[in-house]
Amino acid sequence: MQALRTILVVDDEPAIVHVVALKLGQCGFRVLTAWNGAIALELARANEVDLIISDFQMPILDGMQLAAALRESTRTAQIPIIILTARGHLLGDDWESAPNVHQVISKPFSPRELAALVERVLHCSSSAIPSKESA
Repeated sequence: MQALRTILVVDDEPAIVHVVALKLGQCGFRVLTAWNGAIALELARANEVDLIISDFQMPILDGMQLAAALRESTRTAQIPIIILTARGHLLGDDWESAPNVHQVISKPFSPRELAALVERVLHCSSSAIPSKESA
């Protein structure tokens, strides 16, 4: 039997965490949740995480700071990250230079489409980390 893939969902809006975790749980994923980037970093270091869905703007560590902190360790550097944001204009194109950030999704988003994206990223990363063009 194949082990469940683990997704870490981090957002300071509890409703978003709830909706995303519920949808991913229905798709058969094990879901860990965090309310800020610092807690997410601790969870990613302590668990075998296959993918992270992170809000861009959060207290303590924002999504891009979390991505940078994860790149500092060989154990967490290759975890693919999907960034959620209501303010994409603040993010600009900076995310394109972060090798572990594979996609930026604007809020509001479709939980079904997000789950499909998670499946695609994990399918690609089972053999190799996907390029931004294939994400």
